[in-house]
This record gives sequence, structure tokens and C-alpha cells, in this order.
Amino acid sequence: MRTALVTGSSGFIGFHLCRRLLADGFRVAGIDNLSDYYDVTLKERRQAMLMQSPAFSTVTDSVESPGRLRAMFDEHRPEIVVHLAAQAGVRWSIENPRAYLESNIAGSFELLEAARTFPPAHMLLASTSSVYGANTEMPYAEVQRADHQMSFYAATKKAVEAMSHSYAHLFGLPVTMFRFFTVYGPWGRPDMAPFKFTKAVLEGRPIDVYNHGDMRRDFTLVDDLVEAIRRLIDVAPVRPADGLVPEGDSLSPVAPWRVVNIGRDHPEQLTDFIAAIEASTGRKAQRNLLPMQPGDVPATWADTRLLRHLTDYVPQTGLAEGIEAFVTWYRAYYGV
Repeated sequence: MRTALVTGSSGFIGFHLCRRLLADGFRVAGIDNLSDYYDVTLKERRQAMLMQSPAFSTVTDSVESPGRLRAMFDEHRPEIVVHLAAQAGVRWSIENPRAYLESNIAGSFELLEAARTFPPAHMLLASTSSVYGANTEMPYAEVQRADHQMSFYAATKKAVEAMSHSYAHLFGLPVTMFRFFTVYGPWGRPDMAPFKFTKAVLEGRPIDVYNHGDMRRDFTLVDDLVEAIRRLIDVAPVRPADGLVPEGDSLSPVAPWRVVNIGRDHPEQLTDFIAAIEASTGRKAQRNLLPMQPGDVPATWADTRLLRHLTDYVPQTGLAEGIEAFVTWYRAYYGV
């Protein structure tokens, strides 16, 4: 039985990943501070479901707490580490940047220091499509430069990519960074569009539609994301002995480090996303058209060739099917 340590284990993605790892026979140690950034009850319900498995244990604390992760590494000696804990959200990073500095950068530093002392076989750290920032060449490929982040949230994630590369180079830690593309699905976050739109439509309230609906996103169902992560777990990067990297591979020439996009390679208009919610709820949305918000980008689109090459897998679930799954969960969870 392999042991995995998952940070942010009671979060949206962490919860789904932990369930998958437990189903696959892993022993899972989780850590989550159950922050009040959004409804804590939702996190507690996720955690309670995970605790039903005797192979799952958890600590309620912040990853940036000095020494906490080191103690967990010492106790569990995880072979696999998946770092999902972070202060999320582009817009909130404008209002409260310190939370991102502490959780995303200081928390990741604590993780890397713990791994330096107790090296795992593979570490997988969450980044985001937001690091591509002002890039206009699409689809976004991992080998493109990503130097012009548009939000402090994205900047902290890009910083973590650089930090993890330095530790991979200096201490031989195998690291895979994965960049998410607009993840949604059951048990999703209340601060994200699928949740906010569905709630408003069912309650007969208007929804805020930014950039007047002229936005495209590479919507990725959480189950597909988890499948990709699960497959990447078994594909630890290896530093090339000759320093030569195959074309199209983001593998570092000087470290066992790689960055991988996880998306559908199929951007869709925000208006189509809203139409899918209307179809699933059976109600029309009232739209409050607004300009683009600071820090946001008009489009994201993942180049998934590297993911396919490494795992023989690319997320496939279409928008209609994915939104139906979310709306079904939402109705059941809230008794609507």
C-alpha cells in the first residue's frame, strides 16, 4: 500500500483526488485548514466523507505553519505528494494579496523544505492556466514563455513553479507542476461561476456576465482532471543525462522537473456555458452584462499534446454532460 500526502485534502479538487487514491488502494494523509474563504460546512462535509475510510487521516492546519508539513513527512514518509493547498481565486487576490503570499508561497516553501529532508518518489504541485497571463498565442503550450501574469494569484503560482524547479535541481526531487484549466463539477467551489450561476438561475436572480459574455474557457470536469493527475503520478520526470530535451516536452534540461497542462483542448464560449446551465435547470438566466474584471483574461485554451504523450489520456467530458452532473449534485445537496 503506497502512501500519498495530499495538501488541501478537503478542498474541491483535493476531495475528489483523495477519494480516487483511496479507491486505488493508497493510504492517504491529508492536511487542510478549513479556511472560511467559502462555506466551511461544504469542506467539513467533504472531510467527513473521506474520514469514513480507515486508510485516510487528516490534520486541520495551514500548510504555512512552520514545521507542520515536516512533521507529517516524518510521520508518514509519503512516496507521493500532491500539493493542492492554496489561496485560490483571481479576484480575491486583488483585495487580499497577503493571504496568497502566505498560503501559496510560504506554504509551498514549507512543503519543499519538508521534501528536502524526507524525499518522496514524486511530487505533483498545482499551478494554473492563469500563469500564461498576457500570452495571446493559443493553444497555450507548456514550452511557451509565461512571463506576464495578470493577477497576483497567477504571480504566486508562477513563483512556486520557479521555487520547485530550484529544489528539483539542487536536491534531485522529481517534481511535476500541472496547470489547471477552469475546473468544475460536483462539490465545486461556491465562488466559481458554475456554482454562482446555477444558484442564481434556480433562485431567479440575475447573473453577472463579464466582458459582455465574450470570454472563452477550456472547461474541465473535475473527474477528468483527477484521472489525469492519477496517471501523472506514475510518470515521474527524470533529469536527462545529456541535457537534451525532446521537442515539445517541458522537461528541464538540468532537473527532474516538468510542467503539464490539464485541460480539454476545447475552449467554449461563456454564453454556451450559461446555455448549458439553462438547459440543465430548465430556467432562463437573467444576464447582467459587465466589462472585463481586472486581472482576468478573455480566453484560455490548453495544448494537451504533452499530457497525451505522457499518459495516453486527455479529458473528454463535454460541457452539457459535465454541467448536468453539477446541477444534479447541486439540487441533491441543497434540496432544490
